[in-house]
Amino acid sequence: MKELLKKKCVPCEAGVEPFTEKQAKDYLAELAPSGEAAGTDWTLDENMKKISKEYKFKDFIGAMNFVQKVADLAEEEGHHPDIHIHYNRVLLDLWTHAIGGLSENDFILAAKINASN
Repeated sequence: MKELLKKKCVPCEAGVEPFTEKQAKDYLAELAPSGEAAGTDWTLDENMKKISKEYKFKDFIGAMNFVQKVADLAEEEGHHPDIHIHYNRVLLDLWTHAIGGLSENDFILAAKINASN
């Protein structure tokens, strides 16, 4: 994860190929701190096109504070997740819209979200 934290998201153009299943799984494993299970609760969808993670908070305010933190990180990186808010739960979906699948940017932002929490 340390290597991903050092990187910055770069704009992705249409025409760039999304990650293969192997690339996605390799990057998912990089999200885990040493000694922990791959991905630290980030999951790949069945089509290997998105990664997702759900966070649970004490209350709505806790969830909204987290969403603001994620929004700030997303703006800094120029890469934006889909955010679903359900009272005290927040579900984040990361994928690169321009290419219809996963890119390194998704894993960079996921690592930075993990580190900020």
